[in-house]
Amino acid sequence: MGCCVSTSSQSARNSRSTGDTNVQTCLEIGFCGQKSARRTFSDHVISLHQLPSLPNRIFTNGKSRSSCIFTQQGRKGINQDAMIVWEDFISEDVTFCGVFDGHGPHGHLVARKVREALPLKLLSFLHSSESGQNDSGKTCFRGSMKPESGESEKDVAAEDKLNSMWREAFMKAYKAMDKELRSHPNLDCFCSGSTAVTVVKQGSNLFMGNIGDSRAIMGSKDINDVMVAIQLTVDLKPDLPREAERIKRCKGRVFALQDEPEVHRVWLPFDDAPGLAMARAFGDFCLKEYGVISIPEFSHRLLTDKDQFIVLASDGIWDVLSNEEVVEIVSSAPSRSSAARILVDSAAREWKLKYPTSKVDDCAVVCLFLDGKMDSESDCEEQCFSSAIMQSNHSGNLVETDDGQKYEPTLQRNFTVRSSEENGRYGGRGGVSVDVVEDGNSVVPSGPEDQNWLGLEGVIRVNSLVQLPRFSEEKPNC
Repeated sequence: MGCCVSTSSQSARNSRSTGDTNVQTCLEIGFCGQKSARRTFSDHVISLHQLPSLPNRIFTNGKSRSSCIFTQQGRKGINQDAMIVWEDFISEDVTFCGVFDGHGPHGHLVARKVREALPLKLLSFLHSSESGQNDSGKTCFRGSMKPESGESEKDVAAEDKLNSMWREAFMKAYKAMDKELRSHPNLDCFCSGSTAVTVVKQGSNLFMGNIGDSRAIMGSKDINDVMVAIQLTVDLKPDLPREAERIKRCKGRVFALQDEPEVHRVWLPFDDAPGLAMARAFGDFCLKEYGVISIPEFSHRLLTDKDQFIVLASDGIWDVLSNEEVVEIVSSAPSRSSAARILVDSAAREWKLKYPTSKVDDCAVVCLFLDGKMDSESDCEEQCFSSAIMQSNHSGNLVETDDGQKYEPTLQRNFTVRSSEENGRYGGRGGVSVDVVEDGNSVVPSGPEDQNWLGLEGVIRVNSLVQLPRFSEEKPNC
């Protein structure tokens, strides 16, 4: 599978209108040798200006032709998770999926900004990569083909070229995304940031890029036709030896607090702040000179008939459920359209069982079914998604915005989890719990019902312990 690219959509339309199917136009984005017309990059460029109205792009709770997505706010304030599924991303057989988990006082805005901008940057750099690799303006990749014993050297070279093209596009898109956040005029990302786990399915190829601790797994059948879990990405946390080595080489510090020895954090060389619980992230510019990076870990996988579905989720899921449990829940869901919601509900129950004195974290889930099929039945509860801009979320927050303006309240801290055993001795940095409910544009104390809830969920862990003032950073060589 591959792409035939041109910047002229007019000639493509002329070719289609003549009914000429014997000669493949290099404007068709899709499979080499196929007769059906495909959308061109030029067509996409036009449609990008109308993102909210794209029919095959969803980012609120619901389902599409081959996926279901669901997010639920935890008990720590504004939902800082974001998600997206964009079918027909380049062609009819290319799907983009992503989950983004924000942290810090403006983490929800960062996650939403990344959700909107990162796919567009990936498209842009993919187009540039193909154009640059082909002086004639036409190139065909057969990346959707499965390897066979008789595969020619030409096919292998095309496969390698496709992989190289996507790797370069992922690397450049992530770099450009972080650069845009740094220069954003209305979004303060100094102590706020977001994870990102993104997957592109192109035919039988799976391309993945991730930073932070959101995760992607796959449900697949083994030789005995038993469903098993395959982890596709690595949680990029500071306790990984390679991540810790890089951070220390850049003069950053990595250690865990005494009252949470299981959570390693990144600290400035000259202050016990901000205590970031991940080694790579968008934003968090207070630590970018000290080893925290936004370079994604890229990987490629060739899918087989045994592979059934992919699950992308924020750490609110993985903190309480194992890979095997997630695969079991999704595969046994009564309907595919309900799988993401049931998975979130299961995680919420596990939070209350495993951490009865802790606050439930935000959860976001994308379930992509690799056979491209969904349920035929209509589920009103699952039909709540829309391609239009989200007008409200579960907590009644106002219209989403990425410009940092006061369209909805922002948190002073971002909270995640702490177990009941740790609760009694939790203190010091980040130990204050803040619960609010939104009333229009104001933030008011929580009511009696929320206070009763606090009695059960008293303590949480934060992804970033201290909000720092802006100051001039030292820039060590690393």
